[in-house]
Formats: sequence, C-alpha cells, structure tokens
Amino acid sequence: MKRIEIKDLLTQKAQEQDVLVKGWVRTFRANRFIALNDGSTINNLQVVVDFENYSEDLLKKINTGACVAVTGKLVESQGSGQAVEVLAESLEVLGEADPAVYPIQPKKHSLEFLREKAHLRMRTNTFAAVFRIRHNLAYAIHKYYHDRGFYYMHTPIITGSDAEGAGEMFRVSTLPLQNPPLTEEGGINWKEDFFGKETNLTVSGQLEAEVGALALGKVYTFGPTFRAENSNTTRHLAEFWMIEPEMAFYDIHDNIALAEDFLQYIIRFALENCKDDLQFLHDKIEKEERNLPADKRRIMSLLDTLDFVVNNEFEKITYTDAVNILRNSKPFKKGKFEYPVEWGIDLQSEHERFLVEKKFKKPVVVIDYPKDIKAFYMRANEDGKTVGAMDILFPGIGEVVGGSQREERLDVLLAKMEQMNIPKEELWWYLDLRRFGSAPHSGFGLGFERIIQFVTGMGNIRDVIMFPRAPKSAAF
Repeated sequence: MKRIEIKDLLTQKAQEQDVLVKGWVRTFRANRFIALNDGSTINNLQVVVDFENYSEDLLKKINTGACVAVTGKLVESQGSGQAVEVLAESLEVLGEADPAVYPIQPKKHSLEFLREKAHLRMRTNTFAAVFRIRHNLAYAIHKYYHDRGFYYMHTPIITGSDAEGAGEMFRVSTLPLQNPPLTEEGGINWKEDFFGKETNLTVSGQLEAEVGALALGKVYTFGPTFRAENSNTTRHLAEFWMIEPEMAFYDIHDNIALAEDFLQYIIRFALENCKDDLQFLHDKIEKEERNLPADKRRIMSLLDTLDFVVNNEFEKITYTDAVNILRNSKPFKKGKFEYPVEWGIDLQSEHERFLVEKKFKKPVVVIDYPKDIKAFYMRANEDGKTVGAMDILFPGIGEVVGGSQREERLDVLLAKMEQMNIPKEELWWYLDLRRFGSAPHSGFGLGFERIIQFVTGMGNIRDVIMFPRAPKSAAF
C-alpha cells in the first residue's frame, strides 16, 4: 500500500478506506490515542489504537518522538478537534525514542533550550511552521522574479573584494596557521595561498550581479552571505541568505516601485499559502503576550501586521525629512530616544519604527541619505551631499530592504573610491562596466532571514534558519 501524507489525508472524506501513514508520535494518551505528525502540516492525525490487539512490549515503544507506520481505516472522528481519524489495524515502530533521554517531550520548552537542540527542534509545532513558511517564501521569491523576466545568477561565495567596504569578512585560506609564508617585509605572502591572493567569504553578490544586469538587463541573486560582525543581537547572523536584484535602465524610483511590489507579493503569497501555519504562530504569540504589560506587547497582531504591509501604499520621504520629523517628535523632545538624531548619522531601529508605527502608520521608504554613511557604489545626487539610496522600513523591525541607484559615471565613481580608500586595482573589472557601455542601473538587497522573522513573528533571527551561525555559535 502506498503511504499518504497527513495533509492530504485530512482533506479526504472518511469512507472506511484503508490507508497507510507514517510519522512521528507527538503524544500517546491512555494507550489508545496517538497524535501523529509527518511534517506535511501543522495539524496532527489522531490514530485510535485498540491496545488489546498489541503486545505490551510494542506499546511501550510508542513514545513521543518515536517514528511509526500505521495501517488502518479512515473514519469520521468521534471526538472534537478533527474531522477524521484512523482506526489502527497494524502498527510498526520504525524508530524508537527513549523518553528517558529524548529531549523534546510534550511540554513547553524555551526557544533558548531548543536552539541547543537545533537538530531536533523542527519536530516542534513552532519550528515546523517556521520552516514550512521559509520554504514557501523561497518559492515565492523565485516565482516572482521568473514571472517578471529576471534571470537567476549564482554569484561567487569566495571573493577577493569587499562589496560593502566594511572589512568584516571571513578569510578563506589554505596557508598553515602556525607558519605561513612571509614576504621580505614580514607580512603574509598571499601569493603562496590557494588563489594567489587574499580571499574572503562574500558579504554580498551585488557587484557581480551588476555584471549580469549590464548584459542581461534584469537579474537577481539568492544565496548565502557572511559577515564577521561580533554582534549578538536578535537581528544579526554571521551566515545568512540575501536576495539581490539588479536592473539596467532602472532609476531610484523604479527601484523603489519594484521593491514595494516584491515585498507585498511574497507576504501576500504567505498569507494565501501558509494559512494554518500563520494562524498557529499568530495564536501562539497572542497567548504568550496576554499577560505582558501593554508596552511589552506587539503593536499589532501578527496577521494584522502582515495585512498592514500588504494593504498600504508605502510612504516616501527623504532622509532630511525623516531627521526633521524625528527631532520635532515628542520622544526626541522628552529624551526618550536612546540614540541621537542629527543630520549625517544613520537612523537606528527605534527611529525607523517611530516613523512607521507612530508618524505615518504605514511602511516607509527613506531616500537620499548622506553620502558619508553609505557605500561607495551609490549614485551621487546633484546636491553633492547625498546619494540615491533607499531603505524600506517595516513595523516591529525597522529596515528590511536597503538599495540604491548605482553610480554609472566612471569619473564620479573613481573620485569616490579614492575618497573612501577603495582599492581600484582589485575592482578593475567593476570599473570596466563603466568604461564599456555603462548604463543607469539600480538594485537592492533583502535579508531572507529578516523577512522570515517578520512574517513568522519570531523574536530572534536565530530561530528562522536551520543552524544559526553567530559569535561563539557553530555547534551543528
């Protein structure tokens, strides 16, 4: 008999047909009722067991976490909570889980505890829901760009350049740690290394994606990126995935329009295709926050927050306007902002959230940032002080997308690289894009884990990736 997945079985009409299901035991009550889940849905299948038909030794093996195969008849459920159930006719334990040592017992576990058991945490309802949503968002991203004529580019993971100019990169080397070859000056001789030069894990696929855009028109990357930033916040990872579209002949306003449409599309896709999982996470958050003081709760429920983004046109303001709004706000005048607000320094999450949640009550796009706080490749504006950058701000998390119109003018780009000490020799190929058939172009980056965190309502970004990489954390 062919196995049927539980998500499909739960939609069938009960006609006492024979079925075969396999999955992991969530609970086994009174030696009679097995709650079975195979990962295909948030919903469990109830299996009814006549314990008199099975040996005591077999029944003792049916514990939480055990994997079982059940053959039986699909019937209408006699209890509440499910429409159908399976009357077991045969049971086979495929894999045991000793309750004395199996850590994921049917009780409340903290997320911190489950991070220590990351190899098993997807068997809980919370993490199974998160990772099913993660899959759907990844599919939606590829579908969105494919349907709009973009080409998917696999940009290098190992790179000899620093796209952000931040210097926080993981080195890639085969040189011996204890006794590396040295130059006459006493420095490491990188010419003896595998690639013949100093190389690192990439922080972004953007620069290479520009190569694709200036040949194929519209491209996007979707791959792993790495930052050696010693940050232990709930919003940062050392290894994460980025979506980075790059488009020839797009100015900053075309860029913003694409980003807004893209974000609304993938969130709408999740709302339409992950209803059960989102409802579960929504209810979980509501229950957890019920007894919290008002200032510790979310400003909107999870589902209301997602609707908020999908159903509102994004507000567009300049960085200068944002600073003026913040400096004239009550929190600023009463000294309630933790970080300073003044022209020329970057906005912090608390400032971004004020603009979204208090001032405009809709997602906000901030454009025209000071040139000194943005990357070298962003196009200089005519005022000489700002660049054609844009950040998109969401409720609860602040910045979710960062992008810009790229600097296509060779002389301006060279001057900026000189000013910011960006080595021209390493990026000769990037400069060639401006020498040969340069064109206006734009792009942006979306951190995949950041958008998953927003859609699922998870409080810590380490809970939306299978095995999180963070400072002092690479156990799996």
